[in-house]
Amino acid sequence: MSMGRGMDRRGFLGGATLLAGCATVPRAPAAAAPGFVRREGMRLMLGDRPYRFVGANMWYAAYLGADAPYGDRARLGRELDTLKAMGVTNLRILASAEEGPLRNAIRPGFRTATTTNAALLAGLDHALAEMAKRDMRVVLYLTNFWEWSGGMMTYLSWVNGGRYLDMNDPAHPWPAFANFNAQFYGDARATGLYRDWIRTVVSRTSSATGRPYADDPTIMAWQLANEPRPAGDVDHADVAQFTAWVRDSARLIKSLDPHHLVCTGSEGLKGTLERPEILLAEHGVAEIDYLTAHIWPNNWDWVRQTDLAGTYQRGETLTRDYIASHVRLARQMDKPLVIEEFGYPRDGGSNDPRVATGYKDRFYRLIYAAALRDMGEGGPIVGTNFWAWNGEARAEHSDYRFRDGDRHYMGDPPHEPQGWYGIFTGDTTVRIVADHAAAVARLPQTVR
Repeated sequence: MSMGRGMDRRGFLGGATLLAGCATVPRAPAAAAPGFVRREGMRLMLGDRPYRFVGANMWYAAYLGADAPYGDRARLGRELDTLKAMGVTNLRILASAEEGPLRNAIRPGFRTATTTNAALLAGLDHALAEMAKRDMRVVLYLTNFWEWSGGMMTYLSWVNGGRYLDMNDPAHPWPAFANFNAQFYGDARATGLYRDWIRTVVSRTSSATGRPYADDPTIMAWQLANEPRPAGDVDHADVAQFTAWVRDSARLIKSLDPHHLVCTGSEGLKGTLERPEILLAEHGVAEIDYLTAHIWPNNWDWVRQTDLAGTYQRGETLTRDYIASHVRLARQMDKPLVIEEFGYPRDGGSNDPRVATGYKDRFYRLIYAAALRDMGEGGPIVGTNFWAWNGEARAEHSDYRFRDGDRHYMGDPPHEPQGWYGIFTGDTTVRIVADHAAAVARLPQTVR
């Protein structure tokens, strides 16, 4: 997952049922279970110690885990071993992809309007089991605001007679896609299908371990969606409707699974129309356990990848301010904060892993220094997940574009240039991540 990023995107500067017998059966309330990450005020806890982490995004883990032509379990194991050696202990991965008409959506999906992909769900089972062997924790997101995994636009197309918009369609420039997508929150048929998927996954029993997902402490949190937004602009935003969707979805998950945390997957202020009151309403829902923030200086025009030397300083200042704003909001809500996506281009905007990452490394150091400082001061930041892990994958085509049938999955999703933001094995950024992980591990294991 990542944001629905496109080179021409300007960000924000200024029903029918899937499966028979899917009725919700609430699980009995339970006290905090041993081995599960839990929230206490602004902290995440594991046992009697603070849970802090250095993490990565690896949306494609279930695809590698599938026993199918598109799977590669041997590579999955190698990538997890590499990440573990770096000190990465938390992964954010895709647990849904809606297969439909969108031009840039990954195929196969986890589901169509009427069927599920058993092999891909088993791939998710396998991936979780492999992560458990390495003492990693996982955040699973359950749909996407953006088109690259189908997401909300595909749900709408299933119930509205096939109408949809593609992201970055010149005939429908920004914010048309996001405004159309916002219809999802108020469409009972579309959200009904989404809730069916929640029941399917949250109530699943792993084919790899025989353990119900709801009883698996490998899962740190369920996430409602990747980067849900109330709309593309204020005129199209029904904030009450959006907040009700957050509340009702989170309550459903908690009714099925009382052990795990729930979060929104929001970009933060960029995902709430730059309105703190919307962010506070969205994350003030009692069932939402922590805040999330995503940071994309290049996508938000804070920097220009063709002139990083001339624009980096501005991006650095805005990044510091963005983090500080979210720390203040998290303190106000007395909830933890995770910087769960942040990305930066290679020098010159290249997609070639042979090109240096000097400015990217500087950006990572900025993020990590802010996180480490806040952790050391007892603040709300509890972890980070960089976007994203490319590992040993390499682009299959000279134009760095992903095409249907490609199997060298990497952290840059199929709608983006392959290599744009992800970290490859051999990048100097790997050492930046490892050094930060070691610094986090040295923090006192006591609650301030």
